[in-house]
Amino acid sequence: MSSSSSSVLEMEIFQYIDVHQSDFIEDLKEWVAVESDSVQPDLRKEVIRMMALAANRLSALGATVNLVNLGSHQLPDGQDLPLPPVILGELGKDPQNPTVCFYGHVDVQPAKKEDGWKTDPYTLTEIDGNLYGRGATDNKGPVLAWINAVETFRALKLAMPVNFKFVIEGMEEAGSVGLEKLLEEEKHCFFSDVDYIVISDNLWLSNKKPALTYGSRGNVCFFVECGGKDLHSGTFGGIIHEPLTDLIALLDSLVDPTGHIQIPGIYDSVAALTEEERKLYESIEFDLKEHKNNSGVKKFLYGTKEEILLHLWRYPSLSIHGIEGAFHEPGIKTVIPAKVIGKFSIRQVPHMDLSVVKQQVVEHLEGVFSKRNSPNRLKVSVPLGAKPWLADLNDPLYEAARRAIKTVFGEDPDFIRDGSTIPVARMFQTIIQKSVMMFPIGAADDGEHSQKEKISRHNYIEGTKVFAAFFLEISKLH
Repeated sequence: MSSSSSSVLEMEIFQYIDVHQSDFIEDLKEWVAVESDSVQPDLRKEVIRMMALAANRLSALGATVNLVNLGSHQLPDGQDLPLPPVILGELGKDPQNPTVCFYGHVDVQPAKKEDGWKTDPYTLTEIDGNLYGRGATDNKGPVLAWINAVETFRALKLAMPVNFKFVIEGMEEAGSVGLEKLLEEEKHCFFSDVDYIVISDNLWLSNKKPALTYGSRGNVCFFVECGGKDLHSGTFGGIIHEPLTDLIALLDSLVDPTGHIQIPGIYDSVAALTEEERKLYESIEFDLKEHKNNSGVKKFLYGTKEEILLHLWRYPSLSIHGIEGAFHEPGIKTVIPAKVIGKFSIRQVPHMDLSVVKQQVVEHLEGVFSKRNSPNRLKVSVPLGAKPWLADLNDPLYEAARRAIKTVFGEDPDFIRDGSTIPVARMFQTIIQKSVMMFPIGAADDGEHSQKEKISRHNYIEGTKVFAAFFLEISKLH
């Protein structure tokens, strides 16, 4: 296809999307209205209803849709709860075309009006060009934008430039229960002819400039327990080693006031910063004032854009999350708690080894504890661990997306990492062994998980266009 004919085709596609944007917003309104909260057991039926809606939408495109039953899972109270099915959809089988697999989820975080929402979280409401509602940006809006882009080709009776596969789940906000097993089972069947995997479940770094994400940090969580038995502070205060005092000393030993982790050896395996990568950080658009306003933070640990991004994305961090067992209710209770559990996590980066990090943490805590000569019990456990994810920026997939973004938004995207953990990206990369890319269309101020979650009309509609342009660019690779 010549560049001129490609431009004419893109103009036709973009015009259709502009004309039908009200229809696309009505579709999002219908999806947001479903309270598909996967965290609360009593709303599981709504998640299942949402999966049926998504499956019907794909079927209307002409896709072959399989709603895969994952069985049930057991809640902490012993109750068995049915898991929502996972959608495996397929559209197009032209052997001359590449096959792109899109992953998204249609479950949401809990939301109630009384939590602080200015509008009903399950009624999509447009204010000043922003579409407010739970799931608008995480992740119903991006899923629909991808579907809208596919629909545009069919409505215009255009030949599909790529073959599509869809993986849509309803348990992402609750840990993607059952998804990893399904990917393992289907890697030689459903995924056997997949060339590329695209995930649109994160945000730009800026409010205005597009971005492509090529990496995320991992996360390993720790419980550190100090125990004795409940005692009266008047009878025993001052003559015993108190478990909470021991625990506070342990937690205080983990990180210094500059954010530097004080566990010996923790930085030894961190990948060295290359000159090529350093230049990426210099060109990234990142407004410190804007970021402070978006987050409500008054002061960062570092003063420059480069230092902040390096410590957010490619250096490990340690965060203390809470203490279980300590008295936390209003008023005063003069008890020395018997058993307290400190909870913290470390965000790892390439090439940190999860098992080595665990050993380093345990040895450090045991060393600090031994110097206190305390008779209390010390126990360290690791309830959760997820590895970091890193893609190859030189992969043709990223070049195709870059060109699509330049076509729609008129500028090259920033290439960014994510400071949080994206288990599904690592999961697809490890199991399916194909190129994985995070392709966000939401802006930095979209407030995912917050009481002001939104996606702008501009990002939703232009995001639909950029996905359509991306299909054309991917087809040029083959």
